[in-house]
Amino acid sequence: MDVEIEEQATPSAEGAEAPDGEVLGRMIREARKAKNLTLEETARAAGIGRSTLSKIENNQTRPSFDIIRRLTQTLGLETPQLFVQAPQSNISGRRDFTPAGQGEVKDTPTYHHELLCNELSSKRMLPYISTIRARDVSEFDTWVRHTGEEFMFVLSGELIFHSEHYRPLKMRVGDSIYYDSGMGHCCTTVGDEDAVVLWISLDI
Repeated sequence: MDVEIEEQATPSAEGAEAPDGEVLGRMIREARKAKNLTLEETARAAGIGRSTLSKIENNQTRPSFDIIRRLTQTLGLETPQLFVQAPQSNISGRRDFTPAGQGEVKDTPTYHHELLCNELSSKRMLPYISTIRARDVSEFDTWVRHTGEEFMFVLSGELIFHSEHYRPLKMRVGDSIYYDSGMGHCCTTVGDEDAVVLWISLDI
């Protein structure tokens, strides 16, 4: 007989927690439903208890960094906000360093992300380099949206920035854009060469 083991959704050794339980729960629930997965199917794939997942979706618990990482991978979430899991710190004089090409990789069907300066567990700003794999908006299950604001700078290639309130915007090398992350958005590459961008996401 299978017995569900209730997981203790406590902070990891680094003290990392989700930044906003209500937003996180809603994102996970919407991603799960978009893939037509039940609570039980999702929990099993992520290696957590069904009741734990239910509590996360309903903001009844604060999941650990490891649990969120497993859910992110299971659901293919590509929301930058979920990359930052730690509460804010009052420590000053911090610094972080990422050698070229050695960022933390997050792969999705539409984007290839390389997270930069990822050793700090407490920060509000998230810098990362992304390769835009998608060629059409139909490749996205839903709009990408999260709390905060975002800056994007095109490093190579050409892309189209799609958003729910504006006409598609074509962008080339050297172009940049600053926008409200809560507005549904996504990017698609134009041409054969995958566009590469620098993204800076700020959780405010």
